[in-house]
Amino acid sequence: MFLGEDLLAWIVIALGGAMFAGNVAALVRPPKNRRDANDLAKAPVVRSVVMATIGAIAALWAFVSLL
Repeated sequence: MFLGEDLLAWIVIALGGAMFAGNVAALVRPPKNRRDANDLAKAPVVRSVVMATIGAIAALWAFVSLL
């Protein structure tokens, strides 16, 4: 089996890490120009922090379960 018996943990690490990194990047560096009038000027702070926290917890939990 690809990546052994721990495939689910590896997938959760990847998705949680991407969720964390994407939301933090949206907060730190918002896009300079908007594609159309419906785009926001900056990311919603509370939602981004909550989603980044959920991603970090999921990635950390999966990492610890691999150990």
